[in-house]
Amino acid sequence: MRICIRVISIFVLLTSIGLFISYKDVMAYEEAKYTVIEKDGDFELRQYDPQIVAETIVEGNFEDVGNEGFRRIFNYISGNNRKKQSISMTAPVSQEITSEKIAMTAPVNQERVANKWRIYFLMPSEYTIETLPEPLDSRVVLRKIPGSLMACIRYSGTWSKIRYEQKKARLEDLIKKRNFKTIGDAIFARYNPPFMLWFLRRNEVLIPVERI
Repeated sequence: MRICIRVISIFVLLTSIGLFISYKDVMAYEEAKYTVIEKDGDFELRQYDPQIVAETIVEGNFEDVGNEGFRRIFNYISGNNRKKQSISMTAPVSQEITSEKIAMTAPVNQERVANKWRIYFLMPSEYTIETLPEPLDSRVVLRKIPGSLMACIRYSGTWSKIRYEQKKARLEDLIKKRNFKTIGDAIFARYNPPFMLWFLRRNEVLIPVERI
C-alpha cells in the first residue's frame, strides 16, 4: 500500500514538472509592460505602460465569467476576426478579406462593471488599434487603456472567489497603510492556462491608485 502511494506521488510530481516545463517552453507569452516603483513583501506598486486590449462584458458569477470571456476573446485572436487589407495594383484597387491569428499574451484580466464583469486580453505590442483586425463577434471590442499606477499583490493557487476576495481585502489594507487613494475597481489577473496545476499558477489582484 505504501509503495502504491509512493508511486502515485512520484507520478503526480513528474506530471507537474512536465506541465511546468511544457508551459515554460510553449506558453512564453508577451506580458503587460510595467515598471516596479515600490516593493515590500508581497506588495508592489507598478507604473503600467499604455495598452491596447480586446475585451468583452460577461454576466454571471465570478468563477464562470472568466471561462466565457476567455472563450470569446480566444476565438477572436485565433481567427474569428475580419482583416480588411487594401492591395494597390495598377488597376483596379482590390480588397481581400482574410482571417488573422494573433499571439496570446498574459495576463487575462477580470474586472467588475456594475453587476457584470469585463474580461480582457492585452494585444501584442506589434499592433496598433488601427492595424488590429475587426472582431467578428460583436461582443468583443478593442480599446485603448492609458498608462496607470497600480497597487498589486501576487499569489498562487486556485481561481476561486473566496481566495480572490481574501487577497483583495489584504491589498486594500496595504493601500490604506501607504496613504494611497483608490481610483478604480479591483482587477483579477490570471497568467496561466486552465491546465496549469493550481500551485504553479501566477495570480494577481491589481487596484488603480494615486498618491494623496
